[in-house]
Amino acid sequence: MPFTNNAQATLQAVNEILSCIGQAPVTTIEAQTITYEDGTTVEAVINPEVAIAYETLLQVSREVQAEGWTFNREFEYPLTPDTNGHLSITGGMLQMDLSDTLDNSNYDTVIRNGRLYDKIAHTDVWDTSKTYSVDVLWYQEFPDLPQVFRDYITARAATRCAIRLVGDVNLTQALASFETWRRSNCLEYECNEGDYTMFGFRKGNGFYNSYQPFRALSR
Repeated sequence: MPFTNNAQATLQAVNEILSCIGQAPVTTIEAQTITYEDGTTVEAVINPEVAIAYETLLQVSREVQAEGWTFNREFEYPLTPDTNGHLSITGGMLQMDLSDTLDNSNYDTVIRNGRLYDKIAHTDVWDTSKTYSVDVLWYQEFPDLPQVFRDYITARAATRCAIRLVGDVNLTQALASFETWRRSNCLEYECNEGDYTMFGFRKGNGFYNSYQPFRALSR
């Protein structure tokens, strides 16, 4: 199970999840290669609980990031269609939509077959000579997330693993309350980093957008 830089952060998160469900910590979450005296090698089977904890961590990380936060949301990102005229979602994107600008006011887009589709023109082929402004939610590797989000994702993954592997109602409730506290730290981070005001804020170089407190309350 390879992962990118700063593997220690991921290992610490997995060990926290394991401790929450009463499992012993591990020194690695990668499959190990064992070499015998006769020279033959085998791939060691990773502990099932470790595998579940790791996969749950990645799943929850994607879910949380898909909500859209200051650290992974980018407005008016310039994107040029490929040679086929498609504006496609790459592996690093969770969501993509045309920016709410005057230039894009004649389009109404949705994602179909992994690329932007214009419901007004009924096509997913775009002008290859133009560069379009899109709003993107980027997927970040777990070690690259802000600390408060790594903590929250770990707590949420621990709660889910407790439900799946333990089934103790009292344990699940205790972990859920801890998860809620860590989410509040994420909301505080979002308010501090988002530069929100009661007078509105600008999205990139776009026009004025009024402050909408119900979007914050909906979280």
